[in-house]
Amino acid sequence: MLIIPAIDLYENKIVRLRKGDFNQVTFYKQTPLEKAKKFEQHGFEWLHIVDLLGSKTGTISVEGIIREIKKETILKIEFGGGVRNSQMVSQLFEIGIDKIILGSISVKNKIEFESIVTNFPPQNFIIAVDALDEMIAVSGWTESTAISIYEHIKYCLQFGLTHFLCTDISKDGMLTGTNIELYKNILARFPNINLIASGGIKDLDDVKKVNELKPYGVVIGKAIYENKIDLKELAQVGR
Repeated sequence: MLIIPAIDLYENKIVRLRKGDFNQVTFYKQTPLEKAKKFEQHGFEWLHIVDLLGSKTGTISVEGIIREIKKETILKIEFGGGVRNSQMVSQLFEIGIDKIILGSISVKNKIEFESIVTNFPPQNFIIAVDALDEMIAVSGWTESTAISIYEHIKYCLQFGLTHFLCTDISKDGMLTGTNIELYKNILARFPNINLIASGGIKDLDDVKKVNELKPYGVVIGKAIYENKIDLKELAQVGR
């Protein structure tokens, strides 16, 4: 299981939100580069970066930070936040992003989504499965849909997509424990996908519980920033 530390960015600063709510934001002092180097020092290979301002505006607001991290570290980056068209996809690959996370576009603009995933290698993408009561949520989690997460995964699989980032948005940023049953249900139906678990990880025991399911990876954010998890111990759980 890959351990993927998260850096959520807003106005070029590291932040964490509660349930994706911009009215419940916590800012952290370390710069993105300082934190990225810390993760690299502990042996982590991947970094999960979310451009929260970009998710609002439909632009890439953190290009300079990404370039800096790619220049100063050997970390691989999975990136999400407001990716809305092929032009943005090309721009992100050009600045060094390794995998792009596609979320709302896969629900709200299927024509553009299908154009992207058929014109670029499907293994370069991760599909965000943002779940509330096993239904897809979009637009920075502000809109609910009538689409089940299982229906959506099945739809995406037809394009050769294999990586899925599942977040229980009722848990995200809450430090109350992650939704193990949700990941179990997904893997029971789709045992061959590369599932990345996300949302609510509160401590090392939570990470170990996720690891028992043998998913592809797990994203961890707030528990790191609130010192609920020791990075040295965390690194030993993953591969």
